Amino acid sequence: MPARNTLQVRPGPAPYGGEEALAHLQRADPVLGKLIQKVGPFTLRPDRPSHPFQSLATSILYQQLNGKAASTIVRRFVEAHGEKGRFPRPERVAKATAAALRACGISANKGLALQDLARRTLGGEVPHFRALSRMEDAAIVERLTEVRGIGPWTVEMLLLFRMGRPDVFPVTDFGVRKGFAIAFGLKELPTPKELMARGERWRPYRSMASWYLWRATDLVAEAGETWP
Repeated sequence: MPARNTLQVRPGPAPYGGEEALAHLQRADPVLGKLIQKVGPFTLRPDRPSHPFQSLATSILYQQLNGKAASTIVRRFVEAHGEKGRFPRPERVAKATAAALRACGISANKGLALQDLARRTLGGEVPHFRALSRMEDAAIVERLTEVRGIGPWTVEMLLLFRMGRPDVFPVTDFGVRKGFAIAFGLKELPTPKELMARGERWRPYRSMASWYLWRATDLVAEAGETWP
């Protein structure tokens, strides 16, 4: 998941529940507690751009592509439709022709999704972060998945990495499922249903638990090991 790799660690009070969340997870689940001890401090901080439009548009561009290919397309998109290196504004994207978007390497379906997102942003259907901050997670998922090309996983990434919500659990995410299998010594990936069942122990701090599961996959890679 490319969005995770672009996040920056910033100083200041820890979001996602801080030390209270960490203590809760260690008490609630000894296996997860061992992973927490192995990984070390929780360092994730929200990285919030000026408007959800940028995060959601970037997520659309990254869909079904590896990181290098997607970053190249994003760069071309910014160069062609942005101003002075800034991410393109929804007004500009809404008026872009299909040919202009294709010239950046954007597929027809992604172009339609970007323009639907731009029009809904201009119409107020995609609110600013300030308005989203007053909404419950489920309401945000319901609102934003009305946009073409935006599914629940994309909104979960926005909630977790951009908004710093404490109880987001993306059970369909491959990295979360793989990290769970590594941490719990499984030979096969767990189903989303199995993850949800175990995750009940981690409420209301499942965002932090998800981050540690992602880190489990990183530890295996750093050690030069393979799974299973």
